[in-house]
Amino acid sequence: MTEKYQIVLCTCPSEESAQHLAHILVDSGVAACCNIIAGIQSVYRWQNEMQTSDETLLLIKSTKAAFPELEHTIKAHHPYELPEIIAVPIQGGSKEYLGWINENVGQS
Repeated sequence: MTEKYQIVLCTCPSEESAQHLAHILVDSGVAACCNIIAGIQSVYRWQNEMQTSDETLLLIKSTKAAFPELEHTIKAHHPYELPEIIAVPIQGGSKEYLGWINENVGQS
């Protein structure tokens, strides 16, 4: 049962942009919930240069079936040229919470 659920990681340049994107994802029904974790710092290489950025992380709870539309929605509304979109399968969880995800993904 749990193999149909996933968490999608997505960094945003600010808390405001993360909140905006989270509302779009939940309102459009591709996510049941988004946790917004402010105050992270990312170190990465972009266009052959080392970068350090303050970012905000979204933990997006969804289903594997909704991933194509979720990915499309992030790309359409994210301010980055190449947004982080990484899906991690949920290996276990409360039956009731996973059921809640299932009930809320697809609602808009």
